[in-house]
Amino acid sequence: MTDAPEGYTVDAVEAWIASNIPSLSPPFVWTRLEGGHSNLTYKLEDGNGKEAVIRRPPQGQLLPKAHDMSREWSLISALGPTAVPVPEALGFCESPDVTGAWFYVMGCINGRPLYNNEETEGWVPEAKRLTLANSFIDVLADLHSLDPDEIGLSDLGKRDSYVGRQLKTWYRSWTSSIEGAGFDDARAHELQQFFLENLPEQEKARVVHGDYGLHNCLTGPDSTVAAVVDWEISTLGDPLADLAYALNFFPDPADTIPISPEAATAVAGFPTRTEMATRYGTRTGRDLSNLDYYTGFNRWKSACIVHGVYARYMEGKKSSEGVDLEHMRSRIEVSLELSEEAVNRL
Repeated sequence: MTDAPEGYTVDAVEAWIASNIPSLSPPFVWTRLEGGHSNLTYKLEDGNGKEAVIRRPPQGQLLPKAHDMSREWSLISALGPTAVPVPEALGFCESPDVTGAWFYVMGCINGRPLYNNEETEGWVPEAKRLTLANSFIDVLADLHSLDPDEIGLSDLGKRDSYVGRQLKTWYRSWTSSIEGAGFDDARAHELQQFFLENLPEQEKARVVHGDYGLHNCLTGPDSTVAAVVDWEISTLGDPLADLAYALNFFPDPADTIPISPEAATAVAGFPTRTEMATRYGTRTGRDLSNLDYYTGFNRWKSACIVHGVYARYMEGKKSSEGVDLEHMRSRIEVSLELSEEAVNRL
């Protein structure tokens, strides 16, 4: 790099690594890695060719629980010995004196996140996309098979009514954004009421990723998931809600509204969403007869999230330059329609 790494005091960070991570030998070549919820993430390479990744929150004022490095560190440390692939946990610094914020260092994985169809086509051959899909769903099944108490994650989050709490949180978001967004939709209220009145009994809480998709998996050269990353919103919760969210990225012939043609999974060679759900059910033994409830919930939640973002644009709290606000509004309406369809299948 010719520019100084954003957010890092290089000399101080490299001195800390030299004292705390014996497998690395500063100085490093620093290379910015994009993605990851705006956290400042860099690849480090020492003079021996050894590579690692360093990660810290963005600079500036942050919400109290946003960009939680300690949570991510806890997750990759606890999951390292399990069947769930994660980068190796190398070192965690919780002294802001070093570079102004907590940061951690993890192993560097030979793999790529997939954000769109072009990236999938360029990295995963069509004949290997079934392999990737099976690996993707098997990793999630393995995560949901772990007992958080047995792997040291008993304090990761509340255990009761994961979906119920989110229904209240995101409904507040919807109602508080109505004025700013300049529009409301009766389905948002009707669906929230339906989900509350038909809330399934939650099984024993498991570790849920919260944003499990190919964009948060590093796909290796063999077209399997080499590592799962971006654990900052992971918590304890209902595994079926986590599953339904992950499956929503994949197409199914029964869909009346297809997934975006630019999606990472909108290319030939992937199995259907139904086939992937069946594989998960076989691997975990879970009853998936009520999966459409969780599908509908996730679609409704997506509508609420986008509605809140749309409101901030409309209020001028975020610059809308280059943002297709009409498309964003249509995404809200499509998400509600998909939620309604899922509920009607129950």
